[in-house]
Amino acid sequence: MTQDKQAAVQPVNLPEILEEVTKLCDLYEKALMENDLDTLDALFWESEQTLRYGVGENLYGISEIRDFRKGRSGGSPRRDVIRRQITTFGRDCAVCDLEFQRPGAAVRGRQSQTWIRTASGWKVAAAHVSLMGNSH
Repeated sequence: MTQDKQAAVQPVNLPEILEEVTKLCDLYEKALMENDLDTLDALFWESEQTLRYGVGENLYGISEIRDFRKGRSGGSPRRDVIRRQITTFGRDCAVCDLEFQRPGAAVRGRQSQTWIRTASGWKVAAAHVSLMGNSH
């Protein structure tokens, strides 16, 4: 099977699923910029299988992710989202990838999140944040 035929097994970007996940990604970005730790925590899968690779840290499990956020003075630095792409696969899995730039910074950053539907709703199961350097 080609990749396109394999992807077709799970419908991609069902409108109602894409709308659900888009709203959650918007909520995540708002909570990140407001340093709303309760909302950020609620959006992550409460599991020791959850992971977050940051610019300078690798966090394994929800406990490490929560401890990192609590210890982060002032929260995440401000940023402008340059581009965002959300893709859903079936009804229970989605990815959100975005490119961002901090005001006055020469480098761009990237963020990826894998969202899964759980018994308590959509949650981030894996996240990655990195900086690209001066070229893009």
